[in-house]
Amino acid sequence: MYNVLLVDDEPFITEGLIDAVDWSAFGLEVVGSADNGKRALELLRQVPVDVLITDISMPVMDGLALIRQARERIPALKVIILSGYNEFDYLKEGMRLGIENYLLKPVNFEELRSTLGATADKLNAARPERAFGEDEIGILRDNVMKRWLTGRIGPAELAERLALLGIGAMKPYSAAAIIRFSGDEGKAYEETARVLAGEEDVVLFRDTEGDDAIAAFGMDDPELGRKLAEKKLLALAEAGEGRIRIALGGAKPTAAAGESYEQARRALQLFLIAPDRRYIDCDALPSASAISLPEGVLEWDAFARDFVAKDKPELLRRIGADFAVIRATADPMRAKGAAVELIIRMKLETDKLNRPDAAEAYRSALDLAVGAESPGELEEAVTAAATYSVDSFAGEDMSPVVKQVLRHIQEHYAEPMTLKSLGQMYHIHPNYLGQLFHKQTGETFADYINKYRIGKAKELLLESPLKVNEIARQVGYWEIGYFYKQFKKHVGIVPSEYKGLL
Repeated sequence: MYNVLLVDDEPFITEGLIDAVDWSAFGLEVVGSADNGKRALELLRQVPVDVLITDISMPVMDGLALIRQARERIPALKVIILSGYNEFDYLKEGMRLGIENYLLKPVNFEELRSTLGATADKLNAARPERAFGEDEIGILRDNVMKRWLTGRIGPAELAERLALLGIGAMKPYSAAAIIRFSGDEGKAYEETARVLAGEEDVVLFRDTEGDDAIAAFGMDDPELGRKLAEKKLLALAEAGEGRIRIALGGAKPTAAAGESYEQARRALQLFLIAPDRRYIDCDALPSASAISLPEGVLEWDAFARDFVAKDKPELLRRIGADFAVIRATADPMRAKGAAVELIIRMKLETDKLNRPDAAEAYRSALDLAVGAESPGELEEAVTAAATYSVDSFAGEDMSPVVKQVLRHIQEHYAEPMTLKSLGQMYHIHPNYLGQLFHKQTGETFADYINKYRIGKAKELLLESPLKVNEIARQVGYWEIGYFYKQFKKHVGIVPSEYKGLL
């Protein structure tokens, strides 16, 4: 990965770029951001950077001055300018400084992606060839194959990466299987690799976003190939002795292999209501032809819009309206398959939030849907799943890393901590973490942690017989004078006066 630094005095620009671009697809990683040239130079002294993307017009130090000084420190630095000014003098000076491109705001993302691709190619060409170790090959294989199944890698780059990994050309058809381990994951993965060893057209790799393994089967004949894949997977399930669960997607043209992966993901959810099974084929999923409901009824696309908008009233209204249509049909219970499919789609979306209680919530909804004997019970199951889902997403405006930091403060408030130490812990630059924390909590990191510690101190002052200096240490203050200062700032009186309120 090559490191990227973003510099713009408008935070929504840098945050928007971070979210809108799949940086890993170009072999790039954003390691920090700054709101002026001076702060950017400070970051460049702390973090190795290969690509600088900067605005020109900024306070304290403008972008052109930043480029000149940054180049003195990193001569090979690649620079891309983003500017709201279409002025010849700026462009001319930028070209003199040797930039990759001069892009006007609002950013044309196609042009930006093209520029990033060309820049990454230049960096790759300048990098000396070296042999990869076994661990590096494994990481590269995991990353490339997952990007392939999720449609985040182009054909040319895929062919190049497969050649580097020693993987032969893709067969015309492919099927994806997800293999979930329990117990000792290391041994289970080794067992999977042993059972599938020597299979020429199978690539086994780890899911880069989870603990599962994924087997990609290549095949010339989709029907015969899938039967052979199923035979191998059943043997694996048997060898796993209860430690392995497997879900297999359908055989698809290799260019559309992501569809097979999605089918396998959905099939995997059926283990919630069939915990004793070890193998589930995607054919167990309800098909559209079997459901045969009126157009628009219990369809995921319509529900997804309400999830994105976090519109709970509209979501519940839609469920009620759909079931009113279902009750008016000749065979209302034919909606059972559609309801199960809808609940599975809800769970797959909510899985992105990593909620620990999600499995149980959706298991209950699926159990109710599968065992439903009336449209009312079926509606109750869909409503329960939808309510849980939209409530989950309603609280997800906050960045995952900020939520992790808040949880860390709650659990370790008495321990020393700084933005720098938390940045190292969560792999994010401390300056950017501070900006993100302030934006999403409305408070600076220092104010938040002081307020939290003082809150704990207030509890101890009222409930424990400890002395003030002992309480200060218990909540993370080793300098008693600073504790008194913060306590008076947040409470209005000193600790001894507060304790005297009892």
